[in-house]
Amino acid sequence: MKLRPLSDRVVLKSTEAEETTASGFILAGNAKEKPQMAEVIAVGPGGVVDGKEITMFVKPGDKVFYSKYAGTEVKLDGTEYTIVRQNDILAVVEE
Repeated sequence: MKLRPLSDRVVLKSTEAEETTASGFILAGNAKEKPQMAEVIAVGPGGVVDGKEITMFVKPGDKVFYSKYAGTEVKLDGTEYTIVRQNDILAVVEE
């Protein structure tokens, strides 16, 4: 199956959370924070949303940071995704 987001929505796949702290402590599964960095999997077409013209600035493959409590989490074929609005994306990571 494939996810195709609508309007200004973006499908993200989270990167793995850090399992050790900077000082070398290994974190238990429930002590890990939800990662806020993700890879863009799919991007909606944009267009007019709530009376405003929306241009999509991210593309599949981009690495992004997004708001901590943004979006809706979905599971498809055993993989977890987060669907957010483009304005919930805070920054694109450029290498």
